[in-house]
Amino acid sequence: MIKAGIRGSRAVGALVGRRRALWVVVLVVAAQLGFVAWPAYACGCGGMVPSARSRIAVDREVSAVRWDGRTEQIVMSLTVSGDAPEAAWIMPVPSRADVKLGDRKLFDELEALAEPVPRERTYFWPRDGDWPFDSSSDMAGAPPPSATAPPVDVVGRERLGPFDVARLTATDPDALSGWLKKNGFALPERLSTELEPYVEREWEYVAVKLAPEETGEGAALGGTLDPLHLTFASDTLVYPMRLSRAATQPQSLGLYVLAPHRMEPRSAIGGERPEVTYAKRLTAGEQPGAVRKLAGGETYVTAVEQFFPRPQQIIGDHVLARASSDEEFQRVRYEGTLLRWGGMPAWLVTVGGALVVLAAGTTLLVRRERARS
Repeated sequence: MIKAGIRGSRAVGALVGRRRALWVVVLVVAAQLGFVAWPAYACGCGGMVPSARSRIAVDREVSAVRWDGRTEQIVMSLTVSGDAPEAAWIMPVPSRADVKLGDRKLFDELEALAEPVPRERTYFWPRDGDWPFDSSSDMAGAPPPSATAPPVDVVGRERLGPFDVARLTATDPDALSGWLKKNGFALPERLSTELEPYVEREWEYVAVKLAPEETGEGAALGGTLDPLHLTFASDTLVYPMRLSRAATQPQSLGLYVLAPHRMEPRSAIGGERPEVTYAKRLTAGEQPGAVRKLAGGETYVTAVEQFFPRPQQIIGDHVLARASSDEEFQRVRYEGTLLRWGGMPAWLVTVGGALVVLAAGTTLLVRRERARS
């Protein structure tokens, strides 16, 4: 009984320690970013926190992931709106991350690659826009911490364009518990709760302070922000999604994966079934410039789209694994074209021919009747 009691006390102590570690991360993030947090808005792979008494919304998020079996790179592009003069974006990562600005051309190139292939499909009868109808419309996994590591450490701090980036670690669950009272910084309860599993797994964190390029009264974050490019060691292709559980509105995920083979999510993690919209192996010569720079050679590109109608049902992070085959796939967009014979609309030739035959038959019958009379 005594041993059982000791084990129970240790378990309670470990739980309390993990919660303290969570608050340590929350406090250090807030202290490093230098403002009081307000309501959080989750996006696909991170948490967005606007400054005091302001709001921000992530209107669109697109990410590209490059994985070679040992190292993972995530490039993210966020389009935001609202009246927040500044905001924080917090991203958990399984190991120490290097951060730099991404290439704005990357997503335009990937979108062009995955664009549905146009195919012609003819139709017989005229439609709107064809003669004789008038229309003006056109057809349109982390390494263990060092024994000498400090309990909470700012392992990197840099200025990248409009971003102030802090990279943090937390290794001692009992360290710096006084930060809460001393600094008074806190994240909303929903987001801090979703951070707890990452603290337990000893992940690290990238905390980014976002500020508008234009300064002055009334300046606010808006439009498409410069892409951020994160690189970290990982023997598993993982895309953090848990923080999206804090979102109050439906979420959508657009993800491009560059890897040695076709890659697909292992499960839906609480959303609708992920849909592969593009899958193809590309040689270096087939890749446009920004894609080639990220890929570093021949790569297989897989585009995945997924919708989360109820984000609170998300059960964890996306883990992507090699698909059962490297079968290639690309969507097809059919464009209707009026069927023509010899440059003439087929329907007109057919109807005109039928009218000629009908007229000829009628004329013949009339002549016969006249001859009889």
